[in-house]
Amino acid sequence: MIPALRQQFNANFTPEKYQAFLKVMNERCGTEIKFRIAETPCFFPKDLMDKMVSYGKTLIRQLESLEYRKISFESIPEKFNVPRETSHPMFVAVDFGLIKDSKGQIQPKLVEMQGFPSLYAYQAMLSQVYQEIFELDGSLQYLLGDLDWESYKGLLKKAVLGEHDPANVILMEIDPLNQKTLPDFLLTERLLGIKTVAITDLKKVGKYLFYMNDGQRIPVHRIYNRVIVDELVRKKIKLPFEFNEDVEVEWAGHPNWYFRMSKFSLPFLKHECVPHTRFLHRVEANPKDLVNHVVKPLFSFAGIGVIMNPTKEDLASIPKSQHSQYILQEKMEFEPVIETPSGPTKAEVRIMYIWLDELTPVMTIIRMGRALMMGVDQNKNMDWVGASAGFWPAE
Repeated sequence: MIPALRQQFNANFTPEKYQAFLKVMNERCGTEIKFRIAETPCFFPKDLMDKMVSYGKTLIRQLESLEYRKISFESIPEKFNVPRETSHPMFVAVDFGLIKDSKGQIQPKLVEMQGFPSLYAYQAMLSQVYQEIFELDGSLQYLLGDLDWESYKGLLKKAVLGEHDPANVILMEIDPLNQKTLPDFLLTERLLGIKTVAITDLKKVGKYLFYMNDGQRIPVHRIYNRVIVDELVRKKIKLPFEFNEDVEVEWAGHPNWYFRMSKFSLPFLKHECVPHTRFLHRVEANPKDLVNHVVKPLFSFAGIGVIMNPTKEDLASIPKSQHSQYILQEKMEFEPVIETPSGPTKAEVRIMYIWLDELTPVMTIIRMGRALMMGVDQNKNMDWVGASAGFWPAE
């Protein structure tokens, strides 16, 4: 989107550099990365990045009200209503698509938001390796909130560890060794000194949780939660403890915010960047331009269950009893703003925040694609698409 930087990158790109880039990424992550990484980072004007950061903060703040807390209580299934809920999420992601407005200007439009951790270790590494291998201008920024690498590490460490010894803090997942996000888990371990533990490997004694390490039983005092409930339910995982039990543990990212700040939030947001969104059970009559909408389940990742360009038959196929678990959202046409050798490509921008004493934007995750949906699973067998990183000029 910054023509000079885009033209320079494309002119200097070689397949050999890209292969070297992938090799370094695998080496530094300590495992093979099993999702597609784009050939290029994305270069954004600083004012556009500032606008997305500001919009994200505004939207997050709209959900702070006591009224919304009361309303969103219904979004939390009883079985997954975790005690000792915090007053706000610790980790928040706000996703924007880039569209062209009536004046021909590029504007951010909200896709969705999530009060759940994202790739906080991996994404920093990805940005650093892009910068190194492709020899990007050293003045280009990939961190937000006036952070540098050292202050970012300090903020992430404080968020995940709290006041605890790393030995008593775990990153909890369902089946970490077989998740595509394993590179992030391994980088988080090295960065923070914590262990990644499968939820099924935890042991509960009374109100306390433990994990085994080298034959020793280690107490868990704090959990960096990466368990996606949707996956837990789909796979019918047998758990060593119930989420709604009052176990003696702190949460680095309280699980209730996965529900409270999610697609469930979208119908309650009021902002120029928010597309018209309704719960499906509150749609009295199908809109005449139904094909220009998207149907999304409230709680699913990676595009599972999303219906693009829905028909009346698609809506009829969803049981009435499940309509409260779906939204009908005005579809937005992403503008292909990234010029690549394979043609203009769309980008979805995720603004990542860490919320301790204050709500701090930290960096971006970019997904590039030319398909109807932006996820890496929906853009297979293409080049110059996939996971990417954002850069912008310093002030």
